[in-house]
Amino acid sequence: MRLKYLIKSALNKFKSSQFSFICFTVLLTVFAQCSEKKLSTGGEVTFKITIDAPFASKDVKLWLPYPTSDKLQTIKNVKINGNYNKQLITHDTQNDIHAVYAEWNEPINNERYLTFTFTASSIEHKVQPLNDDSSTDLPAEIIEFTKATRYIPTSGKIKEVALKTIGNKKTILTKSRAIYDWIVDNIKRDPRVIGCGTGEVEKTIQSMSGKCADVSTVYVAMARAAGVPAREVFGMRLGSKSKTDITDGHHCWAEFYLPKKGWVPVDPSDVLKTILVKEITIEEALPYREYYFGSVDANRIVLARGGRDIYLNPKQNDAPLNYFMYPYAEVDGKALEWLAAQDKLKYQITYHNL
Repeated sequence: MRLKYLIKSALNKFKSSQFSFICFTVLLTVFAQCSEKKLSTGGEVTFKITIDAPFASKDVKLWLPYPTSDKLQTIKNVKINGNYNKQLITHDTQNDIHAVYAEWNEPINNERYLTFTFTASSIEHKVQPLNDDSSTDLPAEIIEFTKATRYIPTSGKIKEVALKTIGNKKTILTKSRAIYDWIVDNIKRDPRVIGCGTGEVEKTIQSMSGKCADVSTVYVAMARAAGVPAREVFGMRLGSKSKTDITDGHHCWAEFYLPKKGWVPVDPSDVLKTILVKEITIEEALPYREYYFGSVDANRIVLARGGRDIYLNPKQNDAPLNYFMYPYAEVDGKALEWLAAQDKLKYQITYHNL
């Protein structure tokens, strides 16, 4: 946005001369190069998890999201330690979710603990330019991301709001942008919500407030109700200092599928958070609004894409899990509080910048 301002300023100063064309060309080239540059970050992440269970318990289990490498992030140097009896890396193929799994099957006279350390490097996810394509042909594997689920309704109130929001817009891109703008203009961030929220669409629409899981789920539900393929992304922010406590760094955003471009990131929740934290007006937040439609910063990693109402691998004994971003544990077949828990299930996450 700053470079755009400089370009306009230069043209205003030199618009009557041949130099204006040269100035414009040079600045435009610089702007294009900066736009194409993918910022990156990297460091060491350490999870320290403890489970407070009765001494005699012989059935204590833990599942922890296990991030994997892709074109946007690289996960290496994995180390797992603890006083568990069994530990392995599992994969739920239905939801494409990887997890660190551990179990304790004998009495232990102190806390059951596990540490999970890895190095993570990531780059900015930026899909530009976003060309408006009238094509509605979707690959077979993308069709499922247009369907309703238990946590992502596409009928009733949510469909009513979605159809009103998109109006007469026909393309995937224009529908996606209209829904994104509606959320930024109408929903407020509520700092009182525990953790990232529970992602309950009807509840969020009724209160018109929430946190990132609530906001991203509303986006995905509205998008699907409007015929746009969309999915949630569950991840966490990395630190910005040499050593940072990122225990509260879990974060959710969303992606929509655009023919010829693939999955495009959107993060309306970060726009709402910026407005609240920086105490700025919605007009002053325009640069953030523009950036987070089609881009997300490098200072985050993905733990899982999509997946709600989940049975993990191995299958948990208790009810299906709302979503899998936080550590999850069961003692004697009963789930411990997992949403930003810090009760019987405690954890600390630290980041060392490399």
